[in-house]
Amino acid sequence: MAHQESSHDTNLYYVPHGSPWPILATLGLFTTMLGAAFTVNQAAGGGWMLLTGVAAMAVILFGWFGDVIRESIKGFYNSQVDVSFRMGMIWFIFSEVMFFAAFFGALFYARNFSVPWLGGEGDGALTNEFIWSNYSSTWPTNGPQGVGGSFSTIGPWGLPLINTLLLLSSGVTITIAHHALRAGKRTSLLIWLGLTVALGALFLYYQAVEYAHAYQELGLTLGSGIYGSTFFMLTGFHGMHVTLGTIMLIIAWFRCAKGHFTRDQHFGFEAIAWYWHFVDVVWLGLFLFVYVL
Repeated sequence: MAHQESSHDTNLYYVPHGSPWPILATLGLFTTMLGAAFTVNQAAGGGWMLLTGVAAMAVILFGWFGDVIRESIKGFYNSQVDVSFRMGMIWFIFSEVMFFAAFFGALFYARNFSVPWLGGEGDGALTNEFIWSNYSSTWPTNGPQGVGGSFSTIGPWGLPLINTLLLLSSGVTITIAHHALRAGKRTSLLIWLGLTVALGALFLYYQAVEYAHAYQELGLTLGSGIYGSTFFMLTGFHGMHVTLGTIMLIIAWFRCAKGHFTRDQHFGFEAIAWYWHFVDVVWLGLFLFVYVL
């Protein structure tokens, strides 16, 4: 964003001009999308294109958010801008809710409609007879080992329970950190926010351990039928959100250490806290519907 004088009238709504970041972000996202598509389809140069797009997006976001931080520190934003940021974050989290709702909907439809229908329930009896007469409509789905049907599931009371406790604990620690920020206790703020980062990183570590165990010992992979695909789709995308949230928490920690936030002006911190609580709630749904039920 173009830098303006620090004497900007705070009674006016701040509108940046001449920013290159939106068009650059569009090009970066497009490159990342093409690279991902080429990589999945094993096209030549796909991996390099994907890495280029991801690297470009990292640089773009660093520069874009850096401009926003500098504008905030210089006092360009008034209460109206603050409301805009809050509404933007609310709608962003709502879009993420819909994102995961679609995934949970896919899990529900496959488990309660598709699998029973393939097993011969309702008007699926004819389909079952001609396609796979010995198919058993049980959940988790199973079948011949040669087509990824033979696998074992991950029980809920091991690593999944540990990860649940880790995320729930991180929700507590970031709340304590928020209260410390509002009380002006910077040392306490940094300690509790640092603990939140550590808990998020530990969650990701245990999820990586869980994935390695699933692939190497349980035969549970992305190719393990509808169960495997929905399992890794839900837990994998959630893991991506935890990764992004942990990165944001690390950035917030450094901003807190530099004194960017005050007791009354710290929406950058609040937005990250909102996002982290959203990630916690989604995981509770995953733990219940993917691991327990």
